[in-house]
Amino acid sequence: MPDAPSGLVVASPIGPLGLSSRDGEALTAIEFLDDGRPGAAPGWHGSGARPAVLDRVAEALAAYFAGDLRDFDLPLAPRGTVFQHRVWAELQRIPWGETISYGVLARRLDLPLSASRAVGSANGANPIPVIIPCHRVIGADGSLTGYAGGLARKGTLLRIEGIAHELDQLPLF
Repeated sequence: MPDAPSGLVVASPIGPLGLSSRDGEALTAIEFLDDGRPGAAPGWHGSGARPAVLDRVAEALAAYFAGDLRDFDLPLAPRGTVFQHRVWAELQRIPWGETISYGVLARRLDLPLSASRAVGSANGANPIPVIIPCHRVIGADGSLTGYAGGLARKGTLLRIEGIAHELDQLPLF
């Protein structure tokens, strides 16, 4: 039976992020924490020593948000179905600073365009946002569409990557 998750809360330009590891070896989740949520203060939330993987993730995220890191090389262990894992693996192939549509993502997975909704659903279930870059997927018409952390966060992440967007009127997170 896996250990209970250990967590580290880090500050970021898109609000506090909760980093979790179940085994201390790989990142299993990143949660968007609202300012009013209990436990959202930066720092270690767990028993015993903090897993080194969480420090590595925190350092990588800080470098990403500073514009100094474009590709993450971290051990990841997201929980999901085989289909979700296929989608998440393909998301990681979208280069920094680029976006694609759900339909293009479906085609890259050798699925018909009609699978765009299923691909979108798997995208929305991504437990490791930012690092598995689900924010880089947009609507076929170029519009920003759903994001678990809200469109303001998605817009901020795209701006960090230098992507200008017609919805730049969205408030920064």
